[in-house]
Amino acid sequence: MITTDILIIGAGPTGLFTIFEAGLLKLKCHLIDALPQPGGQCSEIYPKKPIYDIPAYPEILAGDLTDKLIEQTKQFKPGFTLGERAETIDKQEDGSFIVTTNKGTKHHAKIVAIAGGLGSFEPRKPKIESLEKFEDNGVEYIIKEPELYRDKKVVISGGGDSALDWAIFLSDVASEVTLIHRRNEFRGALDSVEKVQELKNAGKIRMITPAEVKGIVGDDKVTGVVVEKKGEDAFTVDTDHFIPLFGLSPKLGPIANWGLEIEKNAIKVNNALDYQTNIPGIYAIGDVNTYPGKLKLILCGFHEATLMCQSAYKRIFPDKKYVMKYTTVGGVEGFDGTKKEAPKAVVKAIE
Repeated sequence: MITTDILIIGAGPTGLFTIFEAGLLKLKCHLIDALPQPGGQCSEIYPKKPIYDIPAYPEILAGDLTDKLIEQTKQFKPGFTLGERAETIDKQEDGSFIVTTNKGTKHHAKIVAIAGGLGSFEPRKPKIESLEKFEDNGVEYIIKEPELYRDKKVVISGGGDSALDWAIFLSDVASEVTLIHRRNEFRGALDSVEKVQELKNAGKIRMITPAEVKGIVGDDKVTGVVVEKKGEDAFTVDTDHFIPLFGLSPKLGPIANWGLEIEKNAIKVNNALDYQTNIPGIYAIGDVNTYPGKLKLILCGFHEATLMCQSAYKRIFPDKKYVMKYTTVGGVEGFDGTKKEAPKAVVKAIE
């Protein structure tokens, strides 16, 4: 049986950053993830997708962010159970938990932190006749390797952040980018909307709104899409690739049967305190949780992980005092192999 202080379910960015915050408190972490490698969606689905809202990085690829988070955690020597799904949880008499995976691996932890992102997921597909016929033959729901689109004609359909971000990114890769959305208004970040508009004005992106893709042209491979624009006859746009980006359909999987309070496929938590669920000792952080005002941003997951670790420490050591050090001044033990003490002026005692 694997024993740890905090068992983290989900090895995406939020789960990985939790290792660092727990490590500062001398708490050991072990992670479970159904994917064969850490990183979650950032590694598996869109490693080459640019992310724009990570502090100090005007732009960073999702895969690079994962690599840096993993590097940051190495000093604390976390454990990983990869390629296995957390299946059942059993609360022990002392308040700790035993979590068993679908392959029978048992984990014993004082605290469980669910950082499963969107859970298991599949892309939302538009209702287009013969769509499946062209999957992997010009129809892609996820962009893993942008170089696939080098000097090709690309049609992106969607109005959210993914559609906007990839339209911006591929405008410097593809020979032609067409963005199609059923409304004139987009749901993405205002800055991204403005960038797309600038690229449209510069002739680097063709925008068709309000419109929808209703058909695909081609024999064995996509050669075009049929577009219906409000007030106009249907017309064909030549393309090598059609990329419908309508988000993911998430499923919590076995976690939904753990007795947690669920709302719209997300786990309800107490955000006024520490992101704890209705079961004491079980927390939910990152995209998997919900509360009033919730924002599904990696940045918010980092914040939630930080406060969760502080609460976890108090649950594990209710009578113990600890000292929180400002790492910007005092450094962090392990970065250079030495132990650094923060000056008294920047040490804050916390009960």
